[in-house]
Amino acid sequence: MAKKLTHLGKSGEAHMVDVSAKAATERIAVAEGHVVMTKKTLDLVLKGNAKKGDVLGTARLAGIMAAKRTHELIPLCHPLALSKVEIDIEKERGGFKVRSTVKVKGPTGVEMEALTAVSVACLTIYDMVKAVERGMRIEGVRLIEKRGGKSGHYQAKG
Repeated sequence: MAKKLTHLGKSGEAHMVDVSAKAATERIAVAEGHVVMTKKTLDLVLKGNAKKGDVLGTARLAGIMAAKRTHELIPLCHPLALSKVEIDIEKERGGFKVRSTVKVKGPTGVEMEALTAVSVACLTIYDMVKAVERGMRIEGVRLIEKRGGKSGHYQAKG
């Protein structure tokens, strides 16, 4: 039988980390992901011929909305007053690279918001053209950079 692993507070229940003693500093996180598809699907998106409409514009909007609602999706995330959410989508060989930049002045970082934004933007691209190609892949969702806060600067390798 596999051992169940949990992180429990003193009372035996999960708990949100108390950030009230932390300084409100500028914090920035950058995340990226990739949507891999055939050239036919890529061309359809680039020409604006998807039946559901503007794929990339809708994905940008979905990513922004997702970042703002991360605390509703990920248990124990703090609700944050984000000052910037930017979603950049660029064509790359075999699909699109999606990158989010999220910024806040607060007591906790925005890594989860950046990762959520990228994930939902990628999922939106998939959803809008899945009728054309169900075999698309979402790959490489990861944190690229994090600045601010006590732990300082993080830059992903590669």
